[in-house]
Amino acid sequence: MLALALVILGACATDQPPPREALKLEGLSMGTSYRVTVPGADAKSESEVDSHVRRELQRVDALMSTYRTDSELSRFNRHASTDPYRLSDDTFSVLALAQATSKVTGGAFDITVGPLVDAWGFGPHGETDPPSDAALSELLNNTGWRKLALSEEHQSAIKRIPELQCDLSAIAKGYAVDRVAAALEALGYDDYLVEVGGEVRAGGNSPSGKPWRLGVERPDMSGRLVQRILHLSETGVATSGDYRNFRQVGGKRYGHILDPRTGRPATSKVASATVLDPSAARADAFATAMLVLGEADGIALAEEHDLSVLLVVRDGKGGLREVPSSRFRATMSQTWP
Repeated sequence: MLALALVILGACATDQPPPREALKLEGLSMGTSYRVTVPGADAKSESEVDSHVRRELQRVDALMSTYRTDSELSRFNRHASTDPYRLSDDTFSVLALAQATSKVTGGAFDITVGPLVDAWGFGPHGETDPPSDAALSELLNNTGWRKLALSEEHQSAIKRIPELQCDLSAIAKGYAVDRVAAALEALGYDDYLVEVGGEVRAGGNSPSGKPWRLGVERPDMSGRLVQRILHLSETGVATSGDYRNFRQVGGKRYGHILDPRTGRPATSKVASATVLDPSAARADAFATAMLVLGEADGIALAEEHDLSVLLVVRDGKGGLREVPSSRFRATMSQTWP
């Protein structure tokens, strides 16, 4: 997932009435940054809101981080056995959502691709030479979403091969956004904007009393330009792109989004994919899958499952074109040309 491919915008000058007071929090967590805006909350509420936000972020990080050796996910990855491994409610829920997304996308989304990410030089160990065909074949034998089974009855995950590893980086930040949003609603705040590492959930209205304004970043390495402004409320949103995190090796450009089905970097012409969904975690996962699926298969999937998707596609002539799904066009009916 591309960090902060969504740009949070201020209110238009013509917005009325004058903006309400809003509590704004920001910091670092889960290996990235977060920002929370809560209109209607004041300085007196800051300590309470801040403690709930930090608690949720710390909890998700403690469960799902691949960088923390003591996280639940890291412990599961070290579980080199095909015996069932009991998981917490949160981690099991995220694994279940990931597996459901893998099934729907035909494996275009897959949380077992960590070893492939490392092999292509995009993991925590840094850059390395691209894997040989033989090495790639061996890695594919040790990856694949079908090699992970879940038991709802025992709330357990089962590795079909002991070597299997899981990486939730393409879904955990979205889940953290959902958890923070739920915590704010439990405190009585219906208006909020939560952003963690570029994944967002917009609740209610902005300080202006109108829907939140977010800009989808233009897939352009030359600067932070806005491709399209979205007016959002009561939805999660995630954008995945291939235009910042990539490597040049031997004159070839390799993006960080891998196709789990081939083990190689995705080759579609989709430069960025934005997904709107009530669940930021689900939006997070599908945005990644759309870059793998490409324009035709991605939009076909969106239409089949009524997904709100905007693809920005390279036209082969140095330009870009937007391809919205029917649900996205309907959602943006007041601002879409």
